[in-house]
Amino acid sequence: MAVSEEKQRAALARLEKFSRFTDSSIGIPFTKFRFGAEALIGLIPGFGDLAGLLLASYVLVEAQRAGASSKVKLRMVRNMLIDFLGGLLPVVGDAFDAIYKANTRNTELLKRYLEEQLEIEPPPKSFPWWTLIWLSIFFAIITGGLTLIL
Repeated sequence: MAVSEEKQRAALARLEKFSRFTDSSIGIPFTKFRFGAEALIGLIPGFGDLAGLLLASYVLVEAQRAGASSKVKLRMVRNMLIDFLGGLLPVVGDAFDAIYKANTRNTELLKRYLEEQLEIEPPPKSFPWWTLIWLSIFFAIITGGLTLIL
């Protein structure tokens, strides 16, 4: 079942807001570096990384609803696992969470996929000129024959 372009665009808008919140909503003063709520949640030992993985699954659910290909969804799962496993590393895991930004990566994957789908339109059918010509000749012959008979 195809998902309408309007629904796809709405899903992307939701995902961009979600990704911004989870990956880059907090800026470090006097730097360009930003991190999000997921990096903060990841600071909670044991629970934080699992909660981050559950949050990241929202992007995957939206990709399923938007009709993303299996290839795109597998790449998303890979990004989620890299983020999750990287976050489990002692000491550097929390910094990794702040840097890797799996939700932003996955939102971009879905965005590129949907934009490619919207660009693919079947070429317009050309006018059947030869059919028109042959039918015109055919009807001219029939009409001419009928006028001769009548």
